[in-house]
Amino acid sequence: MTVLDEIIAGVVEDLEVRRARRPLAEVIAAVAGMPAALDPLPALRAPGLSVIAEVKRSSPSKGALAEIADPAALAREYEAGGAAAISVLTEARRFGGSLADLAAVRSAVATPLLRKDFVVTDYQLWEGRAAGADLALLIVAALTQAQLTGFLALAAELGTTCLVETHTPEEVRRALDAGAGLIGVNNRNLKTLDVDLNHFEEMAETIGDSAVKVAESGILGVEDAVRMRAAGADAVLVGELLVRHGDPRAAVAALRAVA
Repeated sequence: MTVLDEIIAGVVEDLEVRRARRPLAEVIAAVAGMPAALDPLPALRAPGLSVIAEVKRSSPSKGALAEIADPAALAREYEAGGAAAISVLTEARRFGGSLADLAAVRSAVATPLLRKDFVVTDYQLWEGRAAGADLALLIVAALTQAQLTGFLALAAELGTTCLVETHTPEEVRRALDAGAGLIGVNNRNLKTLDVDLNHFEEMAETIGDSAVKVAESGILGVEDAVRMRAAGADAVLVGELLVRHGDPRAAVAALRAVA
């Protein structure tokens, strides 16, 4: 069993608890009363390098990263620094996140929010929208092609933009075939947890210009961001660097300054 398999097994267990507590019909009713989702694509397509700044307490590879007692305050710093979107981890077991974190951030900022989790059911897309998410993460390695296309279709109905995460050229082709317009390349191998920035450099050409390209994982300084931009990244998704930085606002601004 891979690390991804183990994480998803835990996600499914926790999901069943939440679904028993809050049936889908109740979640759908909550979404019906919400304002429309924000569109992150104009900011992600803007000139220069866009930043998706992440609220991230821990990870399977690094363990605890930062306490983040007040995710809303951190998100406000990200927004002030010019983040195009803010990613909020909601997976509890490995990343220390929650939907409460997402709701707290939503109440604090007007920036588009990505719910960063492991989506394997329709319920999670509704649930994320109900908590204020404007984007959802879909990991191609975790989904069949039917699931991927189905989730993208539902997300479109909800007004949710999907960041479709890939790890191989074949997964990029699957994402494009499914109609993804926002594609991430994760520099982290989900089987070994090793990180290699060459990964994005090798795969960016496969994506081409048909989708917005996001480099994920391993961006630990401005020099890494420069490298990803040179390889064709429209945006970088950054967590560890920002949550460990003493001045997250300035750190986001420095990444945004990459031409």
